[in-house]
Amino acid sequence: MSTSRLILGLNVSTSAAPGSDPVADAVRAEELGFDFVSASDHPCTTHPAYETWTMLSWIAAATSRIGVATRVLGVPYRNPALVAKMAESFDRLSGGRLILGLGGGFSDEEFRAYGMRVPTPRDKVDGLEEAARITRGLWAERSFTFEGRLYGTRQAELEPKPERRIPLWMGTYGPRALEVTGRLADGWIPSLGFASPEEVKGMRERMLNAARRAGRDPEEITCVYNVGVRIGTAQTDPGMVSGPAGAVTDALLGFTGLGFTGFNFMISGPDAAEQTERLAREVLPVLRAQAGA
Repeated sequence: MSTSRLILGLNVSTSAAPGSDPVADAVRAEELGFDFVSASDHPCTTHPAYETWTMLSWIAAATSRIGVATRVLGVPYRNPALVAKMAESFDRLSGGRLILGLGGGFSDEEFRAYGMRVPTPRDKVDGLEEAARITRGLWAERSFTFEGRLYGTRQAELEPKPERRIPLWMGTYGPRALEVTGRLADGWIPSLGFASPEEVKGMRERMLNAARRAGRDPEEITCVYNVGVRIGTAQTDPGMVSGPAGAVTDALLGFTGLGFTGFNFMISGPDAAEQTERLAREVLPVLRAQAGA
């Protein structure tokens, strides 16, 4: 899923607290011209929150153009073959707007809390690879059998098949996981808070080298940086780009120099709606124009 045009997404909070309205937030993001909305996947929370897939389905039904991304589904939470079926239905019903993001699973405490087996670091990476292979196999082959260490299928059929190649993105950081991403994914979406600009350059190169060794064109892999943004006063949060609109724009342009062709913006706080409006009006037009120059 390569593109010469910068793709710009907006995180939608899964909060179910009084006053929160993620569907309305997504509708407004579409009106403001964002290319996609995304949501993280943490089913076990101490605060009121929606289940990600269910919430994104409502968002897809309430919008018409904007892409809808899982950023990213924790593979151990759900059977991979069933997720492949869910994804095909979601993509078909939304008119081809799903971006299926997958990850190894972040919080061991969430697995424990919900009575799930806690995967080892090896399990998380192996499971991610097996889930990707099962997903692609079910989407492509009439009857698909796969015997993995953690997951498998036996003469499994999935009909109808997707009408397009549904983009499969991965949020990965470690060496083995980056190798999996390069071999199998259409997109890579690391977060600034977990991978600084100094670190992310080497991570990206490792991922792209894995793609080359697998006989893939690295240009086919979309690289999207997940970045917190705040326009106004500069912040000290390492996962955030902040300051006047011009400074934010310059920082984001610097990230494109690292090879990123897209961003997913994280905005929080009581003035999130105002911040989103400012981002859309004061930063994004200049960013698009200069990145495409």
